[in-house]
Amino acid sequence: MKTLVLGASGQLGQCLKRVASEREFFFLEFPDENAGNILDVEKLTALFADKKPSYVINCAAYTAVDKAEDEVDLARLVNKQGALNIALLCKEFNAKLVHISTDFVFEGDIVDLLKEDDLAEPISVYGLTKLEGETDVINTLPEHYILRTSWLYSEFANNFVKTMLKLGADRDELNIIADQIGSPTYAIDLAGAVLDIISSGKDAYGVYHYSNEGAVSWFDFAKGIFDISGTQVKVNPIPTSAYPTKAARPKFSVMDKT
Repeated sequence: MKTLVLGASGQLGQCLKRVASEREFFFLEFPDENAGNILDVEKLTALFADKKPSYVINCAAYTAVDKAEDEVDLARLVNKQGALNIALLCKEFNAKLVHISTDFVFEGDIVDLLKEDDLAEPISVYGLTKLEGETDVINTLPEHYILRTSWLYSEFANNFVKTMLKLGADRDELNIIADQIGSPTYAIDLAGAVLDIISSGKDAYGVYHYSNEGAVSWFDFAKGIFDISGTQVKVNPIPTSAYPTKAARPKFSVMDKT
């Protein structure tokens, strides 16, 4: 049951390494960025031919939400074409795919839990290209598990928790958005869920939502981070309109996981 992890150097990829080690799941392969480059079809084909995986986990993605508004072609190349490259090779080599996606495929303008079959209407280039990737996977490879997740954090890579801890150490006061609501998700937990899917051996293919429980604003999240860490900093709630960004964000992206 050999499993290839693509995008192994990113946040989720590093969490998968840790969880796999703790569980003694020795069947995971973590190719480097050169061999596992999802945009280099020749090298990727050689990797599949050499490893002959039963499963592939695609953690690779372009996730710079604001930069994507200016780098549309690059975001689409990674999030759509990269996903398609993987799906085509999974089909050719008879492998099943676990593909990671995002709550940003939704508009998030209604305060209601988002279900897997709700209409996806992204409001950013990042969200749009991730949805395009989902669509290509679905249309190419029946044996897929698409996991949409939200607000990932861990000790690895760049994420909101690490940003807040850094800013909290440097500043006495912070203004944090209080009218965007979502579910922070510990990337270690997501990694465990991915491995559970593979180890279960069940063929329940489709689109799934995964996040930790609860719903908070970025303001609430920041306050929790500072409370737990003991960081002394004043946190002020502000509306989205007071902190304009190039890319629009969902106002409410709490997902139904039933």
